[in-house]
Amino acid sequence: MTSEHTPSPGGKSVEVMIHSLGAQGDGIAALPDGQPLYVTGALPGEKVEAQPVSGQKYQLVSVITPASDRVEPPCPLFQSCGGCTLQHMSLPAILEWKTQRVVYALKKAGFSDTPVPAQRQVPAHSRRRADLAIRRNGKNVLVGLHARNSDQVIDLTSCTIMHPTLMAALPSVRQTLQSLEGLRQAGEIQLNLLESGLDILLTTDGPLSSGDRTRLASLSATISAPRISWYQRGTEAYETVAQSGPVYHTMAGVTVALPPGAFLQATAPSETWIQDAVLSALPKKIGKRDKIIELYAGCGTLSLPLAAHHQVFAYEGYAPAAACLKAVSGGTRLNVECRDLNRQPVMGTVLKAANVVVLDPPHSGAGLQMRQLTTGKPQHIIYVSCNPAALAKDAKALHDAGYRLNSLEVIDQFLWSAETEVVCSFTHGSSRRSRSGLSR
Repeated sequence: MTSEHTPSPGGKSVEVMIHSLGAQGDGIAALPDGQPLYVTGALPGEKVEAQPVSGQKYQLVSVITPASDRVEPPCPLFQSCGGCTLQHMSLPAILEWKTQRVVYALKKAGFSDTPVPAQRQVPAHSRRRADLAIRRNGKNVLVGLHARNSDQVIDLTSCTIMHPTLMAALPSVRQTLQSLEGLRQAGEIQLNLLESGLDILLTTDGPLSSGDRTRLASLSATISAPRISWYQRGTEAYETVAQSGPVYHTMAGVTVALPPGAFLQATAPSETWIQDAVLSALPKKIGKRDKIIELYAGCGTLSLPLAAHHQVFAYEGYAPAAACLKAVSGGTRLNVECRDLNRQPVMGTVLKAANVVVLDPPHSGAGLQMRQLTTGKPQHIIYVSCNPAALAKDAKALHDAGYRLNSLEVIDQFLWSAETEVVCSFTHGSSRRSRSGLSR
């Protein structure tokens, strides 16, 4: 099988062998002088013809010798939409590549003997949240994702990762946005598929008129979205512009009233797998009275299943998320504090008193909080990461502080992209043995 792409204007094309994939999913090859080049759409083991675009970036012209992992992309928007970068690669091969990226990150951090990783991969059409760009294009409105390395918005008329409920709502959403006076040129829309239905947070570049509010209320009824919230660019506070019923979601058997734009794991299966991986990584002899500290708790994805059996002290910097978690903590072993961990990290002396510290930091990693973790040296740390590069940096700090890696689970909840999720457990102490039996 060969693949043909329309080359962009540039220099003379070259024939190269692709030896690996880069962090963003581009094929990597080397020029005769040893300089690397990055070819979008190429796979390891392929001989390709590529044309320079800018610097070391090359565009695929044709595949001369295809890899065995090359497949026909399932989405008709693959060549234009920037949401998926690897639809030309089989899903088993993608999962293996992501796993090796995580293993490499941990080896780079100093953990030379990594445990055998557990692997999971979500099905297609399972993504339940979406952050989409909005652009006026003449008389039409585009709602979708940006083209790769561009501010151009590709109208999302088809998608192989989105849940069918989200896709079914988009035509009505697009039609309503087209008539909004408050949408002048551009905006954003966040859609969360909750147990109560679609929850929408809309951003526009102008104020809503009374007619706009009526249109959004009508949209709420049409797509069975019990709440539509809104804010204008340049402001911080959002307001509810349409609500027809309660907004809720159940996590670990607890019904939570989530704030607009709340963070959820990308899919329902991956949320369960992450929760299970964290619970399985807990030390075997932890008791009900033992103290667990959770950092970057969000709305309770991990706090609630942990608190079902243990005493949990949860820290979250986003006030609406912390408030929603506090609202369901009454009568439980869950204690919640709103605290910006990037500016005011939990100190090492506090962390030292915990039996276990669980953290699911932002994409950039744990930042200042990592220094306090390595100072306090709690015996057990369970780290959830969505960025292998940040994981490598933070894991190196743990390695240098004397931690060993006990378990590793890779969860591919971002299909056909270069992103991945991983749950790692670490233990400090030279003589004690971990649950998995690994010793220093």
